[in-house]
Amino acid sequence: MDKLTASDLLSLERYSRERPEFRARVIAHKKNRQLNVGPNTMWLFEDRLTVQYQVQEMLRTERIFEAEGIAEELAAYNPLIPDGRNWKATLLIEFPDPEVRKVQLEKLRGIEDRCYVQVAGCERLFAIADEDLERENETKTSAVHFLRFELTEAMAAALKGCASLGVGVDHPNYPHAIVAVEEHVRSALLADLT
Repeated sequence: MDKLTASDLLSLERYSRERPEFRARVIAHKKNRQLNVGPNTMWLFEDRLTVQYQVQEMLRTERIFEAEGIAEELAAYNPLIPDGRNWKATLLIEFPDPEVRKVQLEKLRGIEDRCYVQVAGCERLFAIADEDLERENETKTSAVHFLRFELTEAMAAALKGCASLGVGVDHPNYPHAIVAVEEHVRSALLADLT
């Protein structure tokens, strides 16, 4: 998948006009790329469109319009676009109550390294997490992590041959799995593989 360039982005003025329609399109697109794994984690498998939305929103929020600032945002977000043999996902750990969240983030240290995908007939493939910076410390983990899953040729071939796809977390304090993701999600992820 091609990385974004400044020419792919809308100006702040144009984005302001087109934002409602663009946002609605992205929200509909994300429905095929999100999984709730257990009651408190949501995985969003990123692609070029989801990343473009993030960049556009950052530029809008921060009122960035100069070339240098745009380049910095692209450099920060382009690594989230899959490269053709991998999936990249944002892991969100969601506990609405701040006190509960604090306790749970302490219990869930290391969760990002225990997230996996599993193509039917293949071994679990654990995430490579937080390559940009460390997101946990000695007492707690972060509520947001960035995951990369590097699929083998055999995994990609099995998926193209209609193998099912499972995902899960095997952390001792959060053991949850989806044995077979819904077909609309599997199809969206299959489209990311070349």
